[in-house]
Amino acid sequence: MSNDTPQGDRIAKVLSRAGVASRRDAERMITEGRVSVNGKVITSPALNVTDADRIVVDGKAMRAPEAPRIWLYHKPAGLVTTERDEKDRPTVFASLPEDMPRVMSVGRLDLNSEGLLLLTNDGGVKRRLELPSTGWLRRYRVRINGSVSEARLEQLRAGITVDGIRYQPMIVTFDRQQGANAWLTVSLREGKNREIRRAMEAIGVTVNRLIRVSYGPFQLGNLEAGAVEEVKGRVVRDQLGLSDKDLGKDSAKPTRVRKPVNRPVTGKKRQG
Repeated sequence: MSNDTPQGDRIAKVLSRAGVASRRDAERMITEGRVSVNGKVITSPALNVTDADRIVVDGKAMRAPEAPRIWLYHKPAGLVTTERDEKDRPTVFASLPEDMPRVMSVGRLDLNSEGLLLLTNDGGVKRRLELPSTGWLRRYRVRINGSVSEARLEQLRAGITVDGIRYQPMIVTFDRQQGANAWLTVSLREGKNREIRRAMEAIGVTVNRLIRVSYGPFQLGNLEAGAVEEVKGRVVRDQLGLSDKDLGKDSAKPTRVRKPVNRPVTGKKRQG
């Protein structure tokens, strides 16, 4: 009995694993005619490739995929989590150190949000960490204007629907009142667009500061705003269920880099 299953993996998956782009963006690049395989431009992502195939993207040969790596980045407010912005606003990726490899963000933080943003060089890792089925808790420090009653917080703990969008139950703790503001800790297992801000508005309060402090087992800790820190290889292995062979030798030690001096957004030091 013959086996008609094509060898290798879909071209978009290979591009994503190599850190060229997310799978969806890789498919778009293919349809735009920016990718060639063995000297022939392709326009359909319905193609399987192997290590023997020569892949060129935007005129440059694609490098062999690196071992999966993860970085912690302390995103300052005022940056958008995208490579290009139609409004020409400063971006997360333009602010990263020049010696960083090409990376993708795991989820996003909106323009005015701060804190922990995970970066990875591997599209498969990105998808795995973003899936709600992963069940990883995302924890935020949230500052609101005014105060809020426990009764209204119970609405968030029970789950709330805003403009037809259902938000799953949140874990919400009232931490302290600080002058005209109050601090809360909010944890959730999904990451819909502007979820916390919209849910807070629905119970009558406005968020004026939002800081993500953890994403699953990964913690912001004392990482300075604008700084990047690579996660130790053994931690990546343990959390993602990878083998030492998957990681390779080069990821055994963590590296730490700081944001370049010529960063697009300096920002004033914020007072908690």
